[in-house]
Amino acid sequence: MELPGLAVAFWIFLCFCAFVGGYPNGKVREACTSMIPCHGSSPQRSPEHTIAVNSTEFKPGDNIEVRLSGPDFEGFFIQARDADHLDSPAVGSFMLVDRRRSQLLTCGRTKNSAVSHTNKAKKKDIRVHWIAPGDAPKRVQFLATVVKKYRTFWVKVPSPIVSQPGVLSLTTPLRATTEAMATSYPVSYISKPFSASGCGSMKFCIRNPSNCDPGSTSCFFLSFQKEENSVLIEMSGPSEGYLAFALSLDQWMGGDDAYLCINEDHRVRVSTAHLMGRSRPLLDSKSALEDVSWRLADGVLQCSFRRSIRLPAYKGRFNLDASYYIFLADGEASEGGLIHKHGHQPLITGGLCNVTGPPQDIGGSRSPRLIKAHGALMFVAWITTVSIGVIVARFFKPVWSHSFLFGKEMWFQVHRMLMLTTVTLTSISFVLPFIYRGGWSWQAGFHPYLGCAVMALTIFQPLLAGFRPSRHAPRRQLFNWFHWSSGTTARILAVVTMFLGMDLPALDLPNPWDTYTMIGFVAWHVGIDVLLEIHSYCLIRKVEVIEDDRVQILQSLTSAEAEGHLFKQIVLTIYVCGNIVFLVAFLIAINHI
Repeated sequence: MELPGLAVAFWIFLCFCAFVGGYPNGKVREACTSMIPCHGSSPQRSPEHTIAVNSTEFKPGDNIEVRLSGPDFEGFFIQARDADHLDSPAVGSFMLVDRRRSQLLTCGRTKNSAVSHTNKAKKKDIRVHWIAPGDAPKRVQFLATVVKKYRTFWVKVPSPIVSQPGVLSLTTPLRATTEAMATSYPVSYISKPFSASGCGSMKFCIRNPSNCDPGSTSCFFLSFQKEENSVLIEMSGPSEGYLAFALSLDQWMGGDDAYLCINEDHRVRVSTAHLMGRSRPLLDSKSALEDVSWRLADGVLQCSFRRSIRLPAYKGRFNLDASYYIFLADGEASEGGLIHKHGHQPLITGGLCNVTGPPQDIGGSRSPRLIKAHGALMFVAWITTVSIGVIVARFFKPVWSHSFLFGKEMWFQVHRMLMLTTVTLTSISFVLPFIYRGGWSWQAGFHPYLGCAVMALTIFQPLLAGFRPSRHAPRRQLFNWFHWSSGTTARILAVVTMFLGMDLPALDLPNPWDTYTMIGFVAWHVGIDVLLEIHSYCLIRKVEVIEDDRVQILQSLTSAEAEGHLFKQIVLTIYVCGNIVFLVAFLIAINHI
């Protein structure tokens, strides 16, 4: 009885292995339509392989060489389809160059209309020949599925479009030539990165970082070149989802004229839209753009198009001969081209720009001025004034107890001045995000909630100080405890709030530099605090020993106090200088974003 059970289990195991093993022999007819291998995983989004054709023009009966190449791959599947209807059946037939590594398949009713691998051996390139049929569509595009490993594969990697004579590609620029295109996926129509040549002299350019090379994988680039009654626009940046720019009459999103380049299944859709508030833009069904072209390569998305300076027939399109703030954003896009909220703050020009006016080469900021001011004021308040004020009150009472300023002890006046400065700076800084956002920000996580708690404690502290009992009153100890505990709580919450705020898109400080700097400041403050505590303890112990000996008490006490006061003044000077260094570092970072 056990043998049949074992046989059944063995049979199930074989079936399972056959299923998960894919198609190592290349017999993949089941994937003729979708071109998706049944490997139980999703395709990759950034292909590593290239498709090249030796001609971009053909006539029925012509032979075109198609080459698939790139890093080692195990399997592949190549078809030719109508470029205007990529979901249509395969067209034409193929001839093999190397029968040991490739084989012909029949998809649909057309014999030899696809090519696939014969085994799992590693390959770097495959060459085949496509024969154009007599009823070939006017524009044809080759698609390839490439399998690097079982669960690592790319689907429908496109080639350049090949066209019959006299057929103008609807998405190919008029200036494109018909010379051989060796493309690097996912390349279509644009053969190389944009150039910054002519920025500031022939065209209006926006670059981030400033003066970056559009050919690099970290450069966001937007250019406008006036050509008689139209403007040629080029946009590129590191994005596998979408890139977009908008023309705005102010520095707030809403009521803007937007242009988007969206990666839709490894093809780029270029569209116009009108932004309504902070909601997802509604793409226009009717486009006012011409000479659209695009390229996807090495994680960089490029697109270019042309539009008329004035478009009276299109509602929502701004005239390009006026001045606007320019937004440049990027983000993710899901399958089907559905765009998501940009992952970080859009780049915004510092002032109004006329893209058809005198050419300029400018940068921009991903942090609005109000948010910059908010961060800067909070850093000044909670890194500088509060920290120094606490140190003065905690350790400098005996040092400045006999020095007076405006009728009060110097330590108290310095402490009060620094704390009132903190209250003022915090209050001003607190309202700036509300002015910028026009209300509460629901996307900022815990930062605004903790900020409100810090603001409440900041106001509570001077109010509590107004009811301070006299030095020898019975309730003075209770007051001291409440004053210390609420102040300490405010400082801890302020540091936590700043940690959270530094990672918000609106400020967009350089990671992880900002976090390390903030950790360094906390360690610096705690270290100085511990050093002064240890020094105070050692000084008290020294005085106790002197009192026990009862020898030269007055002279020894005076000498010990003088040494202690000098040490504290030196430490305070070093501490203030260190705080200024941290503050300057933060202000430089904020000023350069």
